[in-house]
Amino acid sequence: MGDVVIRFEDVKKSFGSQKVLDGLSFDVEKGRTLGIMGPSGSGKSVILRTAIGLLQPDAGRVEVEGREVPKLPRRELSGLRRRMGYLFQEGALINWLSVSENVALPLRENSPLSNGEVLAKVREKLEMVHIPDSAYAKMPSQISGGMKKRVGLARALITDPEIILYDEPNAGLDPEISASINETIRELKERLGGTAIVVEHRVNCIKTVADEVLFLEAGKALVRLPVDEFFESPHPRIRTFLGLKPD
Repeated sequence: MGDVVIRFEDVKKSFGSQKVLDGLSFDVEKGRTLGIMGPSGSGKSVILRTAIGLLQPDAGRVEVEGREVPKLPRRELSGLRRRMGYLFQEGALINWLSVSENVALPLRENSPLSNGEVLAKVREKLEMVHIPDSAYAKMPSQISGGMKKRVGLARALITDPEIILYDEPNAGLDPEISASINETIRELKERLGGTAIVVEHRVNCIKTVADEVLFLEAGKALVRLPVDEFFESPHPRIRTFLGLKPD
């Protein structure tokens, strides 16, 4: 067993009468990538938002690097978030900022770096996710969906996080662009290491980037297996789900 970086213990979360997480428990060890799959409404994205402190659990413990996230004072939570990158499902770029300004934003808000140092880091991260120089000054409305996702990934990496949370990195992308994004995520893992959770329903993404797969059902962890074993599992629920979710 390695060091546990993220831990959920009997976590519960409801929105009104809708129970989303119902006693969910799992952990992610340092340097590992956990893929999370499950039907719509099973709480996949809620897990990510709870891990980074955007949502509060109704019950249970949520720990990141040994600290209970919901109980952290604002300053400590802000510090923890700088160690975490978050790739939003739609990229979540700010429409009135250029590509480079979007990526620089977390450093402008939280870093003592000079303007030159910020710009150097922005260029480093944009090159890392294969964004050409010609796109740096463009606005989000002027770039493709796949490029928006890459820019969002560069922004998630700008603070050199130890932990990255990916919320459906293939959402809205065609198969060719999805494959490119998956390869970029895999390259980043090999180059940077770190710990990650990837929420995704596309099989090829999880096969490419994950070490293990956690399958959610009704807000609970139904099955957790190494990635190869997961896709070969005879479990009837997994077979039904995968049969309905071709790439």
